[in-house]
Amino acid sequence: MQSLPGGVSRNTVLRKPHPYYADHASGCRVTDVDGVERIDFANNMAALIHGHAHPEIVHAVTSQVEKGTAFTLATEVEIRFAEHLRNRNGGFEHLRFVNSGTEAIMAAIKASRAFTGRAKIAKVEGAYHGAYDFAEVSQTSKPSNWGAIDHPKSVPTARGTPPSVLSDVVVIPFNDPEHATAILDEHREELACVLVDLMPHRVGLVPATPGFVSALRDWTKADGSLLVVDEVITFRCEYGGAQTWYDLQPDLTAMGKIIGGGFPVGAVAGRADVMSVMDPLADPVLYPHSGTFSANPVTMTAGLVAMEMFDREAVARVNGLAAEAIEGIEDAIRTTGVDACVTGGGSMFRVHLKEKPPTGYRDAFLGPDESKTLAILENHLFDAGLMMINTCSAAISTPMTEAEIDTLVAAFGIGFRKLPTV
Repeated sequence: MQSLPGGVSRNTVLRKPHPYYADHASGCRVTDVDGVERIDFANNMAALIHGHAHPEIVHAVTSQVEKGTAFTLATEVEIRFAEHLRNRNGGFEHLRFVNSGTEAIMAAIKASRAFTGRAKIAKVEGAYHGAYDFAEVSQTSKPSNWGAIDHPKSVPTARGTPPSVLSDVVVIPFNDPEHATAILDEHREELACVLVDLMPHRVGLVPATPGFVSALRDWTKADGSLLVVDEVITFRCEYGGAQTWYDLQPDLTAMGKIIGGGFPVGAVAGRADVMSVMDPLADPVLYPHSGTFSANPVTMTAGLVAMEMFDREAVARVNGLAAEAIEGIEDAIRTTGVDACVTGGGSMFRVHLKEKPPTGYRDAFLGPDESKTLAILENHLFDAGLMMINTCSAAISTPMTEAEIDTLVAAFGIGFRKLPTV
């Protein structure tokens, strides 16, 4: 507490009354400094598709570290990794690597502005897209300030956000094509891009409806703005990302998390003509882009090994385990009679203490009473030896088996019975 605000460097790992600190981990289990082992369904906020310390990744990274960690030169593995990702999705014509999901979103927004010559962006109410001022607008809006559903307000997340940022971000409701397109129509020929996560975690981990996705794609094409899809989390959902659920080809896609193999990473991929705004050989260069540790060979090596192992068979397997978990938890909900539901897709799911699944941010919003009750459930799971993402969400990793799923489902059944609503 004397050196770090709250004792941590990122708020998501804080647990009251004090943070817990990891000592070591292997596979899908983490052991803290007190020697307590837990099954890890958080996987560093869905970033570890192969769990912890996978032997193949450890071997590859160790070999690379012995040769060097970063150079003022490009490396061959950067090209090999880019080619691998291109082969996973036909819309990834060109790529650029960065160091985080936040950076990937920043680069996608700035590339959109450079390509279109426009400044404004549109984004979904409540959606998290990292720490960039423009991307975090209305990330934490609440009933007292979110405004009407037909015109959600641009609400700052951090104190001191410049008013000019708020005026350049148009907020639209999720899975509501009628209101969303009506709002967008008011800003024709002003928007550089529409930014959307196809299954936004903080909006409820609910997949976008095909009608919503097609409405955004049609609108941006007609307007001359770009459609930017945030797949930082959802790229794990399918071999080519969640966008393949919709047969969708965005103009730009932002990635991160699992593509780093356990190391900090981000990437922007998309249309060659849009990505060319970063081309240093162009005259003029519309978006000068660089980064000291971008495409460093350690991350590139870990990422390439991790993604090669995450082949179509592995994707199907973890998605199947998630489906088993959802089915088991839903059965526990019926058995206990608790007001709860499960949302999600691919290898991720979220448990809500609501009778019906939410369809958007306002439905998913946690009021004070639900927050307190959810904390009881989350604390029970933690004490039972299970680590969850702090919204009671889970991300499956490849080291998991049906045994871990059975343990999770059983713990939910006990936890539901402890809630005051049962």
